[in-house]
Amino acid sequence: MGMLFIQLIYYWIIFSRLAFYNPSKRPVSEKREPVSVVICAKNEYRNLVRFLPLILEQNYPEYEVIVVNDASDDDTFYLLRELSGKYSHLKVVHIHQNLNFYVGKKFPLSIGIKSAKYNTLLLTDADCYPAGTEWISSMQSVFTDKTRVVLGYGAYLPMPGILNKMIRFDTLNVAMQYMSLALAKLPYMGVGRNLAYHKELFFNSGGFMKHYKISSGDDDLFINEVAHGWNTRIQPLSEAITYSKPKVTLGSWFRQKRRHLTTGSFYRITHKITLGLFSFSQLAFYTLLILLLSFGVDWKLLLGIYLVRLFTQIFIIKKCMIRLGEKNFLLLIPFFELFLMMVNLLLGFAGLFSRKTQW
Repeated sequence: MGMLFIQLIYYWIIFSRLAFYNPSKRPVSEKREPVSVVICAKNEYRNLVRFLPLILEQNYPEYEVIVVNDASDDDTFYLLRELSGKYSHLKVVHIHQNLNFYVGKKFPLSIGIKSAKYNTLLLTDADCYPAGTEWISSMQSVFTDKTRVVLGYGAYLPMPGILNKMIRFDTLNVAMQYMSLALAKLPYMGVGRNLAYHKELFFNSGGFMKHYKISSGDDDLFINEVAHGWNTRIQPLSEAITYSKPKVTLGSWFRQKRRHLTTGSFYRITHKITLGLFSFSQLAFYTLLILLLSFGVDWKLLLGIYLVRLFTQIFIIKKCMIRLGEKNFLLLIPFFELFLMMVNLLLGFAGLFSRKTQW
């Protein structure tokens, strides 16, 4: 019962904050501050040719788009030169040689941020595109005099197959945690696919210097360092969402998850305890159910305990799915949850014996 109680606390006290989020009760900025959109691209010609015009044609009065061409050897250079002639607010920064001594995008992203003209930065990836023409406006609108960080949702495109539904559930699950905890005044991460913060905050905090040698973490480790309950807000509205194509093989998705999991050990102790307690109680809940059943405890009692948690979980997650525009995997949640628990355990265990995670 103890593990059930802890799980119910997380769902009803924490995750319900996103499930029942009411944007009409949140202050919205009437100022339309200029925005610098920063994108890093390495051999992203195919994505840039499709998605960059969607970002360049946003309905916003004053903004620039900075694309850092990170030593690409495809046709990115020529595409950006062509688009620069068409869009005066496109600014291109070319890195002609691979000067990045550590793997990842922290170096090119730092170059892009340094080149930004405006204080409000909006970050996304070259393989992402906004839900519509109001993306910049929606993300900028939640900045207030105290706000320095805005966390958005980076969704994955719905595609056929069970793996796609699994990835989208995992993405929703992560967003449900970081957005809900931000609403609980305990922000701990964001996603680089859709993230905004102030340039002044970046340089005052030393940028990525504290974790530059770690290949990932340009989003979650930086946010873990600079975000606080008083300076961070979320923007989960549909027009503020970005979309990208998910991995299409189980192996590539495993490698992506493994890379993301490497940063968790560098979180603040408060965040480790908060996230760890949820994961531990989740695993312990299922483990104790199985043990109690094997010891002959009344199966009807155990079924009732399981259903209390299941109905709570389905209800809260369904509300979060509606909020973030996800669908078509609600009934698969119990199976996905068990599978992801095993995957996270496996990848966490494998990480203990791995010195380096490949980017």
